[in-house]
Amino acid sequence: MRGRLFALLLAALTLCSCARQEPPRADEAEAGAAARMVLRYAEGFAVDYDAEGRALVTIGEDRFLVVPEGVEARGEPGAATLCLPLSTIYCASSAAMDPFARLGALDAVRLTGTKREDWSLPDVQSAMDAGAVLYAGKYAAPDYELLLSEGTALAVENTMIYHSPETKEKLEELGIPVLVERSSYESHPLGRLEWIKLYGLLTGKTAEAEAFFDEQAALAESVFARESTGRTAAFFFLTANGGVNVRRPEDYIAKMIALAGGRYVFADPAGDGSARSTMNMQTEDFYAGARDADVLIYNATIDGGMDTLGQLLEKAEWLADFKAVQNGNVWCTEANLFQETTGIAAMIGEFHQIFGGTADESALRYFHRLS
Repeated sequence: MRGRLFALLLAALTLCSCARQEPPRADEAEAGAAARMVLRYAEGFAVDYDAEGRALVTIGEDRFLVVPEGVEARGEPGAATLCLPLSTIYCASSAAMDPFARLGALDAVRLTGTKREDWSLPDVQSAMDAGAVLYAGKYAAPDYELLLSEGTALAVENTMIYHSPETKEKLEELGIPVLVERSSYESHPLGRLEWIKLYGLLTGKTAEAEAFFDEQAALAESVFARESTGRTAAFFFLTANGGVNVRRPEDYIAKMIALAGGRYVFADPAGDGSARSTMNMQTEDFYAGARDADVLIYNATIDGGMDTLGQLLEKAEWLADFKAVQNGNVWCTEANLFQETTGIAAMIGEFHQIFGGTADESALRYFHRLS
């Protein structure tokens, strides 16, 4: 039975019942010539089109040939062939799911690496409740039998898969191409958002993806153009062992704070250019760096939400000395902050409102003030 499923999957990957789709707008395109997708901020992937609309996607050393319906598939050395439409994606990367949902393309995702109770995206929860999206095991331990039985055409992983190389190798051995999305490595927050253009390409929704990105980029850029608020901020959570975890200054959260007119208070003591998004600090170091910060933002996505300063001080009484606590300018993240990856422009806008003291607290989507 397993051998038959394997054969069926290989056949599905090599045959394209690919209606003709016009290639998206491209940079320096000429009639009949190769063209490149316009990317304004993203640096982690590239898309090159041939004259017939096939798209060669390059992500690091990995390459994928995306073939529209009605276009003949051809071999591309060193590239996995993906024939549209894709309807059986295993989305192990939680960061990639929101772009699919935002584009109305959840029907392309059949399997996920995140359990239903761990999602904060209503559309994904509803799809799982209806059985349209199934849990197929976490990224490092997928249910290979289920992936094969569903005829999985593509696995979308994040860079955590590099910590489990045998899983990636096994998926590819079974004939399932693995696309490792690297949006977390983008140097600009809007670069992360621009990865939606890749998901638009994979789901035949390039026009929708481009329109969405252009709209969101304009919203974010309108905030960039405003004067700095001069407010300082710390973004943190308290660890179980009594320490403090903060975002690195190179991380996109810290960069969003800066783009929103604030100033992130922590420098990277290691200065090693690590790709990690956070770093742990001793309480003494956090105290010294953040005591006089104008704004504190507690990352409640790690250990659950809170509503009051009293709840925060129960975790760490020493925070009572902090300027932001005394001034009642402590905020808490909502559960959707990290999973709702297409909300970057709105997040920057809310940061700006918080720093500028203009936030309509009833209208905020990603933060709330601790009372």
